[in-house]
Amino acid sequence: MKILGILASHQEHGINAKLLDAVLNNVDSGVETETIFLEDYDITPHKYHEKNEVLDNLSGKLAESDVWVFAAPTYWRELSGVLKNFFDCMRPKFVYFKENGDTIPGQFKDKHYLSITSCYVSTLENFVTGVTDDSLKTIDRVMSAAGVIKTGEIVLPGTFGMKEIPESKLKLCAKYGHKISQRKRKDDSTLKRYIQLFFMIAVMALITMGIQLPLKQFMPANFWTDYISFTIIFFVLLGSILHFVTFVKHRRR
Repeated sequence: MKILGILASHQEHGINAKLLDAVLNNVDSGVETETIFLEDYDITPHKYHEKNEVLDNLSGKLAESDVWVFAAPTYWRELSGVLKNFFDCMRPKFVYFKENGDTIPGQFKDKHYLSITSCYVSTLENFVTGVTDDSLKTIDRVMSAAGVIKTGEIVLPGTFGMKEIPESKLKLCAKYGHKISQRKRKDDSTLKRYIQLFFMIAVMALITMGIQLPLKQFMPANFWTDYISFTIIFFVLLGSILHFVTFVKHRRR
């Protein structure tokens, strides 16, 4: 098994590099690791009918690895340009294009990835405003299109002036180093998602019924008023939860 670290920052030995090293240094014995620093490569877009040796080289490294670990800082609430350029140029390698322009997962389908990002803002500010969310969303969007399966996220806020990684983050990196060392053939989160969905619906139904009880004092007691009020309350709760899951699902601290 092989794990490929992809460092997409401007500093080869900065905070993001240390986070990446903390993950790769804690993989299980017998697992091969390699780190590539994207700044070392002259990455340009693929042009049809022309050979691009850099992209072919990088594509080969991706193909021979089972897990990819992306480490990139968040700048201006967005993913670093280094990694974004890599994603843009590698698009023909990540996906196949259908005749109508739609895409389907390409040669890397069912591989796994881990995301690492950092930002200057404080832990509290990142937790409240989600400065790093867009960086993680961009990685997820590209990997989802490529059919690559997510393993997790590591976020380090408050990096302005930081020289050493906090002990809590080093432990988190070590945890993920072990986790990504376990070979997986497919997305094994399906059962977990169904269990989460069951409990989410069960709790929402309970809350809805609890809200209905005092409202019955002001509404006619019959099947249709109960049904309509339950549907409206349930829909509002469902919309709120989906909004939270969609916009606040990424690790922020």
